[in-house]
Amino acid sequence: MHLKTDPFAAVRVAEYRNLLIGRFLFIMGLRMMATLIGWWIYLLTNDPFAIGLVGLSEVLPALSLALYAGHVIDQSEKRKLLLKGVALYFLAAVALVFISGKYLSRHLDNHWIAVCIYFVIFCTGVFRAFTGPVFSALIAYIVPRNDLQNATTWSQGTWLSASVTGHATGGFLIALAGITNTLITVSFLISISLFFLYKLKAKPASNIKGNVRTWESVKEGLKFVYKTKELFASLSLDLFAVLFGGAVALIPIYARDILKVGSEGFGILNGAADLGSILIVIILTIFPAKKKQGKKLLLAVGGFGICILIFGISKIFLLSFMALMISGMLDGVSVVVRGTITQLMTPDNMRGRVMSVNSMFVNSSNELGQFESGVAAKLMGTIPSVIFGGSMTLLVVIITWIKSPTLKKMEY
Repeated sequence: MHLKTDPFAAVRVAEYRNLLIGRFLFIMGLRMMATLIGWWIYLLTNDPFAIGLVGLSEVLPALSLALYAGHVIDQSEKRKLLLKGVALYFLAAVALVFISGKYLSRHLDNHWIAVCIYFVIFCTGVFRAFTGPVFSALIAYIVPRNDLQNATTWSQGTWLSASVTGHATGGFLIALAGITNTLITVSFLISISLFFLYKLKAKPASNIKGNVRTWESVKEGLKFVYKTKELFASLSLDLFAVLFGGAVALIPIYARDILKVGSEGFGILNGAADLGSILIVIILTIFPAKKKQGKKLLLAVGGFGICILIFGISKIFLLSFMALMISGMLDGVSVVVRGTITQLMTPDNMRGRVMSVNSMFVNSSNELGQFESGVAAKLMGTIPSVIFGGSMTLLVVIITWIKSPTLKKMEY
């Protein structure tokens, strides 16, 4: 007799609902900010490579500090650390409001305004090294272990729905209200997220044996990820797939110069992949994957690569939108399976360090992919660079299929 799965098991926990609402508002604000900055930088520079530098500005500090951040998270009270990180993001949004205003535009040329933007984004990369992993680490402290798979699916659904809302709203707000008013909206959303996150209970430091030195603690986290083969293979697969398949970074160029659909079309295209992801996450919440999750992960990433190829060659807006939306659905499968593997296989006393390694592989791959896309577009041209990225994603899947039989056979 099979027990019926409760799709709302995790969200019946009141504290988890506050975490989800706070995270939704926070991520929505950040996605609006990211959408705006890509468009803003391209308007200031007319250079695809400049879009790539946005990703590099954020990923360098995020990557450099990630392992140290994991050690700090495990030794810190997690609620307080999270609130500090979100508050610093709020200050970054306020700084961008000032940069977008008339005062700086009268005193600085476009080049120096872009430099100011890059500096703020660099600072957010520092904040992100600590804030991103804390959100993931908190889930297991709030939700019972039996509901972790359900909680992970809800967490990814919240992130994706906030992302699609932020991307689309950002594009439309840029067109309707301008850059400064969009950034004011971002600041407002982040401030409300702080209200909900403030309601969380204190989460004490993890029990790390003895007075472990920082480097020994960091090495322990790295060794755990490397020795857990399914975890290491799934993170590596995502890293290289997103690194090469990061066509989303070039959507401003496709919207303005190839498909010629302006800022409104840009907002729609920017939200297409996330829309697909949230649709599949809703389905997976109600009907969770119960068999052959490892094989489904590999097939989903392979399909993602094919969709990127189609987007690269398409000059029809509807086809481009569908390719991105289906790529998002396949990426959603990947995100849920990989996230569940990470949550279920990580012991509580190592969650900060493992989630930080996870952020290095997964989150930073988006910005590295953005940089790779900008460089490839500069060297090859926009369309050839996207075709190259989709092809490399397929190659990565084939290599992982052959070299990682444990991931292919994995079930949970």
